[in-house]
Amino acid sequence: MATKTGQESNERIARRYPEEVVTKGDIDLIDELCTVDVLDHSPLGELQGHQELKNQIEMLRGGFSDFSASVDEVIAEGDLVAMRVTLRGTHDGEFMGTEATGKSFEVPNMIFTRVENGQIAERWVVPDMFGMLTQIGVVERPTA
Repeated sequence: MATKTGQESNERIARRYPEEVVTKGDIDLIDELCTVDVLDHSPLGELQGHQELKNQIEMLRGGFSDFSASVDEVIAEGDLVAMRVTLRGTHDGEFMGTEATGKSFEVPNMIFTRVENGQIAERWVVPDMFGMLTQIGVVERPTA
């Protein structure tokens, strides 16, 4: 079990990914923040290693040039950090084969991060993809 100081350090490390890598677009920070064989689980696929994570961020920022991830709440326990994050962006580029719609979105996202020896070793990312795709006009909300 991590000490309180260790948990605070793990929280800082986990927060840097959405705040600096995703929001600021500093994808080279992945080399410092993540283990070489980092594993990322999300609706966009299971990714492993620095380059696959960098490619994903480039793809997201290509589809949403103003893509951001605001950390709303954090809970750290041992080597795990849970974060409630709000994702925002404007669909001004191609995303998952869909041309830009010009529409904006704001959706909740849950991220669980496992930190190992001061680096991110594994992430589980669960954004509201249906909400995002509905807001940008890619899918229609079913009617009752």
